[in-house]
Amino acid sequence: MDEAMARRLRAQAAIDDQSWWAEWRATVRLALPLIAAQLGQIAIHTTDVVMMGWLGPQPLAAGILGHQVYFMMWLFGLGVLTAVAPLAAQAIGAQDHERVRKIVQQGLWLALGLALPIGWILWHTETILEWLGQDEGHALAAGSYLRATLWGMGPGLAFGVLRSFVSALSRPRCVMIIMLAGVGLNILSNYALMFGHFGLPRLELVGAGISSSLVNTLMCASLLAYLLWDAQFRGFHLLRHVWCPAWDSMRQILGLGLPIGAAMLCESGMFAGAVFMIGWIGTTELAAHAVAMQCAAVSFMVPLGIAQASTVRVGLAAGRHDLTGIGRAGWTALGLGVGFMAGTGILFLSLPKTLVGFFLDLHGAETAPVVQLAIRYLAIAALFQLVDGAQVVGSSILRGLNDTRIPFGIAAVGYWGVGFGTAYLLGFPLGMEGTGVWLGLASGLAATALAFVWRFHRRERFGLLAAFRGENREDGCNDDR
Repeated sequence: MDEAMARRLRAQAAIDDQSWWAEWRATVRLALPLIAAQLGQIAIHTTDVVMMGWLGPQPLAAGILGHQVYFMMWLFGLGVLTAVAPLAAQAIGAQDHERVRKIVQQGLWLALGLALPIGWILWHTETILEWLGQDEGHALAAGSYLRATLWGMGPGLAFGVLRSFVSALSRPRCVMIIMLAGVGLNILSNYALMFGHFGLPRLELVGAGISSSLVNTLMCASLLAYLLWDAQFRGFHLLRHVWCPAWDSMRQILGLGLPIGAAMLCESGMFAGAVFMIGWIGTTELAAHAVAMQCAAVSFMVPLGIAQASTVRVGLAAGRHDLTGIGRAGWTALGLGVGFMAGTGILFLSLPKTLVGFFLDLHGAETAPVVQLAIRYLAIAALFQLVDGAQVVGSSILRGLNDTRIPFGIAAVGYWGVGFGTAYLLGFPLGMEGTGVWLGLASGLAATALAFVWRFHRRERFGLLAAFRGENREDGCNDDR
């Protein structure tokens, strides 16, 4: 690594200001590009949902079923690879720069390895959905959509690894720019492939899947090319000895990342279960759920970006063994995340028709029942905005402390025991249908948020830190060869 990069990392790891205001500024400065990148990621899916809505309620219902399966599997893979961010941040905080490169390289190999079994599952989505009791026509359309989409899974996960790397270095602006360019490309390719413009065939949902795979591949290639070109990133030599195994780093990623992936699978599984349950009710309810959930998903991207920044900020403090800095970073991020979600909750309550109108014709005879249900679901979404922000930031600050196993247990109980169980009970035995399912989601998020925040409070108060320094022995190739 060149001396300029080493000086930059030393300056980043230094504690140059002990104030809460300095922590707020540092968190916001890191979070803003991450938020923009997350909004770009969700904008790709949002444009898919909007354009699926133009095809009609039936394609929209099938598309949301397919995407929910894809998103659940993608979140599991991304959750495992999320371990790259805190491990790299702790290595930076400890001035262990060679370990950063090894962690990123093993993360890229793991991304490709995870894409294979995930792709096999996605290939058989039609059978899975039929087994779960979904409409046969919806299952067929969703399966065709995912067979076109799954080819972008590997590049999408690899992009997540590279994004974690640049976030750990507090330089996520390049990710933001690439993501925003990806949004524009996705709109253009959807327009061409879904609706048959520019001389291309009209492929509808399959066209949306091809577009997603294309965009994920190009974004990953663009980010990797930039990291190999930029002078400061180039100092890490990301592709040097890339074929050589570094088993200790791989074990660290899996040891930290598997519980994260399992916890995120619990959360996404709760939401996927809600989609499947609402699918049992009917197409109208499923289309309304898709619209309301998409609004909630867009607002969620802001606390998610703050959460990603909090993992890095807490990880840097942990690498320095700075107990005060850990508490300051965690509580600052929680305040930012919950504060923003309070504002979006007010927005959902005050402008529901305006938000639903982005997706559906408010005055169409075919869409009128969908609009009314979407407005009702959006009101419930407004109620769980606060706890949704708290749970995502709470889990992320614990990841910055390498604390993932107990949070996985919390997630399993909160999302499935409380959330899914309550959603089923209210929705079907008690006859509240979609409204009951949404209230169940809110209860699961609330229970999990309270547990995460309480655990961080206990760890921060009593200084129960994990062991952050590990042996740096690596099997495989010697860098000096």
